[in-house]
Amino acid sequence: MPDEPSISVTEPVHTGFWSRLKKFFTRDIGSQTDSFQSDIDDALADGRINAEVHDMLDGVLEVAELQARDIMIPRSQMVVLERDMPMDQILSLVIEVGHSRFPVIGDDKDEVVGIMLAKDMLKFVSEYLGKSERMSFDIRECLRPPVFIPESKRLNSLLTEFRSSRNHMAIVVDEYGGVAGLITIEDVLERIVGDIDDEHDVPDDIEILKEGENLYAVRALTRIEDFNQHFEVELEDKDYDTIGGLVLSELGRMPVVGDELEFEDFIFHVYKVDNRRIHTLKVSHVDGSGKLGEKTITHETLKL
Repeated sequence: MPDEPSISVTEPVHTGFWSRLKKFFTRDIGSQTDSFQSDIDDALADGRINAEVHDMLDGVLEVAELQARDIMIPRSQMVVLERDMPMDQILSLVIEVGHSRFPVIGDDKDEVVGIMLAKDMLKFVSEYLGKSERMSFDIRECLRPPVFIPESKRLNSLLTEFRSSRNHMAIVVDEYGGVAGLITIEDVLERIVGDIDDEHDVPDDIEILKEGENLYAVRALTRIEDFNQHFEVELEDKDYDTIGGLVLSELGRMPVVGDELEFEDFIFHVYKVDNRRIHTLKVSHVDGSGKLGEKTITHETLKL
């Protein structure tokens, strides 16, 4: 059997680099990762690709080696809907969390009966809200079949399946058939292109964003001293450097979406989190006064 052609970036980028990259990404890469890493480093050094492309290719190499278990949202942090949950509770959770897809479970998280897309609920919501008497609602009427994958599933293969099947979420199962976690196409793509923010995320150049009379979106990486400066308070920072670290320390565990912490006259609501760290918090003052921090704080104002 002839050897597979080696992958190199020594040929002009416009004539073959991306086609070779596609072959690299969709097959068993074997021992070629190191040589390809060297190639793209050289391509960056001599100007054939820019830093952004280099970082994306690094992500491609990483995805080609990682498995589902490496980046999945663990079972304990899955936000799920229950099969028999009433419409009022479903709407409340969907609005609070802001996800577009939810696993729906039966008796426990090992029994995933389907996936509910928030958009599939719209026709039921309009009918439900238009009734003077609340109609009964069976969530099974708008479920899509779940996709199950093993923990060992490689991310490059999973991404190909996501694209071909048009599924955007998979349930990860362990060797005994129990649910270990879940993974989305966004989780995989973020390994290549970096974090993908949605319309609810705090913009990159902002640390603290006033959203309402007594509601602020706060990046978890906001330093305690900057939070103190903004809200004119004196939270101690001897045990942690950031607001996310404070919440993590006070809760004593990795938070999940929806967790709330009342601390020093503030309520910290965990809004966005993954299996590695907290991303965004919603913060309000306990007494509801909304009198603190009337400005938006940015990276620039933090330096003043």
